[in-house]
Amino acid sequence: MDEDTKNKELKQKTVVSAFSLFFQSGFSAVLGLVANLVLTILLAPAVFGIYITVLSLISLLNYFSDIGLAASLVQKHEVSSEDISTTFTVQQTLIISIISIGFLFTNFVTNFYKLPPAGVHLYWALLLSFFISSLKTIPSILLERKIQFQKIAFVQITENVVFYIAVVVFAILNYNLASFTYAVILRALTGLILIYTISFWKPTIGISKASLKKLLSFGIPFQASSFLALFKDDLIILFLSKVLGFSVVGYIGWAKKWAETPIRVIMDNLSRVLFPVIARIQNDHEKVSRLIEKILYYQTMLLAPAIFGLFMTMPVLVELIPKYSKWAPALPLFYIFCVAAFFSSYSTPFMNLFNALGKVKISFAFMLFWTVTTWILTPFFTTMFGMIGFPITQLLLAVSSIMVIWRAKKLVKFRFIHSVNKPLFATAAMVLFIYTIMRIMPVTSISLGVSIIGGGVLYLGILLFVFRINPATELKSLFNNE
Repeated sequence: MDEDTKNKELKQKTVVSAFSLFFQSGFSAVLGLVANLVLTILLAPAVFGIYITVLSLISLLNYFSDIGLAASLVQKHEVSSEDISTTFTVQQTLIISIISIGFLFTNFVTNFYKLPPAGVHLYWALLLSFFISSLKTIPSILLERKIQFQKIAFVQITENVVFYIAVVVFAILNYNLASFTYAVILRALTGLILIYTISFWKPTIGISKASLKKLLSFGIPFQASSFLALFKDDLIILFLSKVLGFSVVGYIGWAKKWAETPIRVIMDNLSRVLFPVIARIQNDHEKVSRLIEKILYYQTMLLAPAIFGLFMTMPVLVELIPKYSKWAPALPLFYIFCVAAFFSSYSTPFMNLFNALGKVKISFAFMLFWTVTTWILTPFFTTMFGMIGFPITQLLLAVSSIMVIWRAKKLVKFRFIHSVNKPLFATAAMVLFIYTIMRIMPVTSISLGVSIIGGGVLYLGILLFVFRINPATELKSLFNNE
């Protein structure tokens, strides 16, 4: 196969994978929004807070589960059967050990957070689902290496459908916190069966010292960065749960979840595809440069209107949706998280760039800085400002994305302002329009509809008629293999 054919095939796989993940996230986001709407109506903030806290505990365990070996398999140019069996064996040894420790610490966790019996059952269920989900790692990696994310997306869509339908049905039946317990087990089993149906791999046990040494040379720094991300994001939630209580953490979780929804849908999916793609072309910096500029352009075109549109309309949604006014105290947190999410989104492509180029020490250095700063500022600001202290910390850290961009420019030449200025201008006009409508019209479903539809039309109109950017043509060009 010649070089041009390989490039065309890689582009096609990249686009199909990206759009498959976007569809999966979009579908899951819509399903999740409906489910979360029902759940936040039916369940008290304290119940929501317990779920977020216990989920953070399991996320802590997850970061000790493979010491970066899975990422090493994706980044490595060629992998052997010894690499795969070594990764699986080491990972399962770690996971079984971690789960055993998790069960042994049940009493400590229960007493520390004063969990009710239903909270303990949820903790056990998440430990079990953690083990079940770990068995999906190798089949998923084999698909990632082939850049066949559409198959992974199908599994995730099915998992989310099962989870959200289950949790809503159980909540309606008044199972309260136990709704999450049953739903997470059903999701884990569904995903395991599907992934082995699509990408069957016969588990093999064995450790090759040569393979392990090579995999760990990349994996340990990579996983160290991931662990710091956990320490920065999930452990801080555990701290806040203890200091502020479950109800306040429920507000924080609600605000952060809504504010970061566009990030989870768009940037998480771009990142998953971006890492293996850059790893494939890492020796051609010109190609990497063009790819980075396209990523910046498209992420701004999608993220900016989504985040700031949500920023402007959320107060109306809280006022209009029945029984949703209980989340009004979380709106100031939501506003701060929105701005923080927008700024932090620009660090994501470059962290993937550093990792894909094998510069894991750079990404580790940034993550270390963010983690230390988070744990210094969050207790300080929480003492001074209460529940708004953590969002303020997140905003300050998000602005530091400027440093990430500056460092990336030393590795690869790219044009940042040129890539983002047009979508940002159109977004500013959209925000001004929505603000004006909300000032002159009473708060009703009609004014909300006018704001959303009118703002969207104005945004697209500016791109099309002012900047001569046709979204339909842009979309078509992505699928064009020329």
